[in-house]
This record gives sequence, C-alpha cells and structure tokens, in this order.
Amino acid sequence: MKATGSSGELVPIEECYISIDGATIKMKVLPDISDSKSASYNDEPIIGRSFPMKTYSHSENRTISWTAHFIVCKKADIEQNIKDLYLIAGCVYPEEGEPYSPPPICQIKCGKLLAEDELCVVLRSYSVKFPTEVAWDEETMVPYKFDVDMTWEVVYSTEELPNAGDIFSSGG
Repeated sequence: MKATGSSGELVPIEECYISIDGATIKMKVLPDISDSKSASYNDEPIIGRSFPMKTYSHSENRTISWTAHFIVCKKADIEQNIKDLYLIAGCVYPEEGEPYSPPPICQIKCGKLLAEDELCVVLRSYSVKFPTEVAWDEETMVPYKFDVDMTWEVVYSTEELPNAGDIFSSGG
C-alpha cells in the first residue's frame, strides 16, 4: 500500500478508522495507539501459610488510547478535519430525544493491531490542542496539522463477553 497518491496527497488507510453513527473517519497517518487492561485479584489468607492465596476477582476495562493526526493536504481537508473533530466531540454527549439516550457506541479498527475485527467502544474522553507553530487557514482558523487524543473503552454485549481463548486467537 502506498502512503501517497500520484499527486503526493496522503491516501486514507482503509483498515484504520473510527466509525461513529454510520460516518467513518479514515486515518491518513497511522495513529499513536496504546492498549491496556488489568485483572484484579483478592488476597485470601490461609491459616499456616506464609503468604495469602490469590483469587481472581474480575477484569478491569480494556482501555485504548488513540491519537489521531489530522493534516491538511488540500483545501477540502480543512472542512473534513473540522467535521471529523465535531463527530469525535459528539461521542461524549448523550443522543437527542426523550427518554434519555446515552452517547453512541462506536467502532475502531487499525489493521490487526487491536483485534481481527473492529472493536465496539465508547469514548471516555477526548482532548485537542490547536498548535500555533503550524500554518493555519485564515478563513476557518483551522491549523494545517492538529492531533486529537482519545480514550476509548471496549464494550461487549452480555452474550459475547470475551475469554482468554478469544483474545489468544483474534485479539478480541
């Protein structure tokens, strides 16, 4: 796969994206990704034993940090980047309507880094800083490069909770 087209513009990475309510944000540059999860164990004291026995209690949330790099290569990228930023920001707000509806469940995928298939996630937080050391568009004030840091938590339906075998074979 080539990173740029024949005229030098960045080519979106087909297998690295964030999907939000039917819209897809394809990465043009590989995002910085970290993936973490932990297990909780209880100490069970046993009479006559010098150390307590460890018993598995539960697993904590699987948390994925994803930093998306937005770059302007052509004029149309300015509007697309700001539209994508608004899509991401909307993922921490409840849906419109009565009764209450939670924020959307999204999907993320970046090749096989996180899992064979896309992961269902909720956005816990996002942060964007607009740098002043890069060129920016005079009309919109959008910088030609900015990053969005996101923290996602993986969610599963109760019928499809993963186990160690699922993770061993497909990552999720």
